[in-house]
Amino acid sequence: MQTTERKVEIKPINCSHYIGGKYVESKSGKTFKNINPATEEVLGVVAEGGREDVNEAVEVARTALKGEWGNMPVRKRSAIIRKIGDLILERKQELATLETLDTGKPIWLSNSVDIERAAYNFHFFADYMTTVGNESYQQDDIAIHYSVRRPVGVVGLINPWNLPLLLMTWKLAPALAAGNTVVMKPSEVTPMTATVLAQICTDAGVPDGVVNMVHGFGETGAALTSHDDVDAIAFTGETVTGSAIMKSAAPTLKKLSFELGGKNPNIIFADANLDDVIDTTLRSSFINQGEVCLCGSRIYVERAIYDEFLERFVAKTKELKVGDPFAEDTKVGALVSEEHYNKVLSYLDIAKEEGGTFLTGGRKADMEKGFYVEPTIITGLGRDSRCVREEIFGPVVTVLPFDTEEEVMEQVNDTHYGLSASLWTSDVKRAARLSAQIEAGMVWVNTWFLRDLRTPFGGAKRSGIGREGGAHSFDFYSEITNVTLKL
Repeated sequence: MQTTERKVEIKPINCSHYIGGKYVESKSGKTFKNINPATEEVLGVVAEGGREDVNEAVEVARTALKGEWGNMPVRKRSAIIRKIGDLILERKQELATLETLDTGKPIWLSNSVDIERAAYNFHFFADYMTTVGNESYQQDDIAIHYSVRRPVGVVGLINPWNLPLLLMTWKLAPALAAGNTVVMKPSEVTPMTATVLAQICTDAGVPDGVVNMVHGFGETGAALTSHDDVDAIAFTGETVTGSAIMKSAAPTLKKLSFELGGKNPNIIFADANLDDVIDTTLRSSFINQGEVCLCGSRIYVERAIYDEFLERFVAKTKELKVGDPFAEDTKVGALVSEEHYNKVLSYLDIAKEEGGTFLTGGRKADMEKGFYVEPTIITGLGRDSRCVREEIFGPVVTVLPFDTEEEVMEQVNDTHYGLSASLWTSDVKRAARLSAQIEAGMVWVNTWFLRDLRTPFGGAKRSGIGREGGAHSFDFYSEITNVTLKL
């Protein structure tokens, strides 16, 4: 296929902190470079925040909590939150370009998924918040029991690099809808769209100090999670960091919401519609370079269709174009950073050592610059292989055959992770039976990543704590006081 001409009209930006409604530099004066993973060029510099910067942001957020935001009439606050979504769409081209420059993902993906979904998060919660009320119960003629919902307080939002804007808005929208003030800490690898988002909130009418942001590394996040005046932390990222945050937050007993790592099974029975299976599995394996916590990286195929599945899946995978993220025909872009690129390559070496067979990929992509890895399908590995058990978070999947339900369910649940699973079968009874046995927060039957923001989203076991979405998000970002009034 011929690659279309690269067209990038929007320049990258330098990234400062956002505190009290304005951009500010670090008190220490420290900065670090932001690198384009597709070209290895420097996109700009980012302010490196420290404890003093976090302290200022939290203090400003605490002061704003006492202001008009939490006490604002619900419909007025709803209109402002909807306006944030509108402004995101107005700046869609700019945000999509910055997202692709930062992450290395294809521009069509930034346009069609990341920015659209970011705006929808605000539109959804702008509507949803107007339906949330206080509960009341009357106990005969003795008493009236009712609940009062109020903001939880100052909330720290810490987000990863794979879906930077989408996942930040996933948390920011309900946090603001519930009347909280926030301090955002975006990934140091992908700082640009969060930097723009902070200004968008102000432009939409959010009062100064309600939305704040501090850039930086792990030390910056630790200063936020351990802060005495931060009431809750919402974090999306990998499991080891989640454990560290729990330790950091423990002395102050903060509320915590974690969506963590996954090693998600994709279970395919012989009676499934194989055309749908192939198309969806291609997406669930390699979209966003496999850098999605929900990707189905462990593929289990019933032996009766194992060979046919592999033949068709491999052929389709080989058609995926790896290359310039701004080319319209690119399906797989660059991995997000050199560090992560080296991690993924190290797992390919491990697979070779463990006796895996590479049906596609298994190596760097043939690009002059950038952190590109070919989509990789591995067979021949045992259930105890590190590549089968550990989260690689790249364009790498393992495929294993199975013969019985009991056999595959034992392997599916033999993991510390429990984020999501996909199950493919035309047998409705089997679908219901096995879905109830899978130890995961979410199970998709004959589909993948079909999301309704009203439903609970989150992981089991070491894949998370709590749930997001609809009432689940609102409950996390609220404190609820029960009042009993004796008659």
